[in-house]
Amino acid sequence: MILLQPTDLPCLPKRIISLVPSQTELLYDLGLETETVGITKFCVHPQSWFKTKQRVGGTKTINLAKVKELIPDLIIANKEENVKEQVEELAQHYPVWLTDVNDLGDAIQMIEDIGALTGKQTEAKNLAISIKESFGALEKHPTQNYKLKTAYLIWQKPYMAVGGDTFVNSMMQHCGFENIFTGKKRYPEISIAQLQAANCQLLLLSSEPYPFKQKHIEELSKQLPGTKIILADGEYFSWYGSRLLKSPGYFKKLIESIG
Repeated sequence: MILLQPTDLPCLPKRIISLVPSQTELLYDLGLETETVGITKFCVHPQSWFKTKQRVGGTKTINLAKVKELIPDLIIANKEENVKEQVEELAQHYPVWLTDVNDLGDAIQMIEDIGALTGKQTEAKNLAISIKESFGALEKHPTQNYKLKTAYLIWQKPYMAVGGDTFVNSMMQHCGFENIFTGKKRYPEISIAQLQAANCQLLLLSSEPYPFKQKHIEELSKQLPGTKIILADGEYFSWYGSRLLKSPGYFKKLIESIG
């Protein structure tokens, strides 16, 4: 079944599978080393788990046979990152906690919910407080008032940006950037002409899911000579677990680098 409340789980889980990289890192930081038995091939943090934990496929290509072998008593999935049909299939056999994270508030709630599910309420609450304090300090930073007209690209061929109803958009807002595609939903295909017409001042090229590199900056600079183009670490913009504790520090340096 898909759990609706943390209290729906009859007892503390002893065999957890995480299908979401950012939430896998959260389980690690909550101290759930023994309880976490399965992760995906994209759960690269922490590296020790990536090397030693059983992998159950990709976030959108879950290997149901491997899941069955691990006999989980809790599976943690995400509405956007995992495939609906696969999650529903798993929920017929195992308890599934399905998260839906669209902004910082959702992320804080998710952290506290997973703490409640796993008996790590204190650790989760302390983490949530620290994240709130870090973002509070970022918003008081003197350079956090750019309001630059910004686009954040996640894909090439076709170019795809982030819309206004995404977690990345929420992080852009905390940085003080004005997303020129905030009126669009999810991840719209966009063109160079649209960037030009919107007078894009700052173009952020994410490291994931498409791994933009310096060569892409050089290519785009020829078409957008008036736009500042920067490579952005996608983990700090799109990972909504304990990675959020480090995001404000990264954002502060990024803002300062814009000059």
